Amino acid sequence: MRVFFSLLLFFSCIKPAFSQQKWHFSNPEKSKIKGAAIEDAYSILPKTNKKVVVAVIDIGTDINHEGLKIYIWNNPKEIPDNGVDDDDNGYVDDVHGWNFLGGKSEVSYEAEEETREYQQLKKQFANADTTGKDSTYIAAYKQYLKKKKAYDKNQMYRGFVAKGSVTMYRMYRGHMLVRFVGILTTGKKLKKDLELEVRGSEMQVEYNKMNSDSMRHAVVGDNPDNVYEKLYGNNNVVGPDPMHGTHVAGIITGIAKGTADSGKWLQMMILRVVPNGDERDKDIANAIRYAVDNGASVINMSFGKSLSMHKSVVDDAVKYAHTKDVLLIHAAGNEAKYIDSLYTANFPNPFVDSAYASNWIEVGASGKRMKKLAASFSNYGAKSTDLFAPGVKIYSTMPDNEYDYESGTSMAAPVVSGIAALLRSYYPKLSAAQVKDVLMKTVTKYNHYTNMPGNSKMLMLFDMMSKSGGIVNAQQAVILANSY
Repeated sequence: MRVFFSLLLFFSCIKPAFSQQKWHFSNPEKSKIKGAAIEDAYSILPKTNKKVVVAVIDIGTDINHEGLKIYIWNNPKEIPDNGVDDDDNGYVDDVHGWNFLGGKSEVSYEAEEETREYQQLKKQFANADTTGKDSTYIAAYKQYLKKKKAYDKNQMYRGFVAKGSVTMYRMYRGHMLVRFVGILTTGKKLKKDLELEVRGSEMQVEYNKMNSDSMRHAVVGDNPDNVYEKLYGNNNVVGPDPMHGTHVAGIITGIAKGTADSGKWLQMMILRVVPNGDERDKDIANAIRYAVDNGASVINMSFGKSLSMHKSVVDDAVKYAHTKDVLLIHAAGNEAKYIDSLYTANFPNPFVDSAYASNWIEVGASGKRMKKLAASFSNYGAKSTDLFAPGVKIYSTMPDNEYDYESGTSMAAPVVSGIAALLRSYYPKLSAAQVKDVLMKTVTKYNHYTNMPGNSKMLMLFDMMSKSGGIVNAQQAVILANSY
């Protein structure tokens, strides 16, 4: 799992100015700040709208946060905490959503997908003798050796960080970010966040050594080999560490708050599938299906991984969402990679049956200024990334009624989800594909050079980094929606 964010800046306990909190609301036509023109969209919205449910598929969310609780979805057919599946959907007391990582306790850590694949191959080839074997067997054995080499290398790097000093972490920081969540901080919190990073690597090394499927079964009780299994988990949508999901949810509600009665028309369904480590494809697919079956019209997915062992299961869920007119919005990733290549792809992704799903928006992260228009960490690609959205130093909710800044494509995706929720609420006749079409056609285009993500010494035309060539623009999207 790479929940896509880097914690870049903590100022102090002093609440920042509104302009700092809401820079992504700015209209790029009125200032040098390259925001998404959210503030100027409100005055031109229609007078009437309808309720919209946005599903937040993430690591967990603090549903009791003062800034979120009025927006949390309540299952109208479920009686809270009575131990009965009142709506007969297979999930007991699913009042605010569902947790596919819960059971007797909670899954906090999972192995990475590469490790799970290696463990599967190890069962077959650990003591293999290729003498007299056919070419198919030998090819499979070579694949096992390749995966073993990658596993050993990954464990070595993680062990290096787990034992390393601040100097060693910085030395390998760029490389490590392609392997796991990087927490980059300045100021007083640097030491604490590096300690968390070291602890996270220590845990990941240990979990990668274990039989991940057995660990999963012991906690959750499902059969990890059965990718079509649906009825498992519990109703604890907060989880053990809801920081990331809380920040993501707050970005969506922050956009809604600029409208009248936002707490009535926007409801957020919380679905937990993301551990520390890589999320499982069956959990992703089940969360998408749950969201669709329970009335979500927008799904935000701020997570990803570099390998998908059971992509077809997720693809089937994406197709199911398409049949029910549900829009999926996904973070492109924080590895500063060109993701158009099969070898650098980010999963889950919208390539279903060799075609790009029409109900999917892949989002890269942009910054405030022209020179650094593409965030230094953002993945990009003219085929695989639809558009960009503000994702640097975004101010939002944190657990326990706190607020702070975070950066990442994880923050850019909910900016788009919030705008999409506006469109689906105020223009309910627009289909998911039409909402995507509106957002793609109305981006603020930039045919300027910007620093290439991952290489500040290289420049690249910004309009070559995504299909649309621009940054989402809420005002222009509403203007176009008004003409439909």
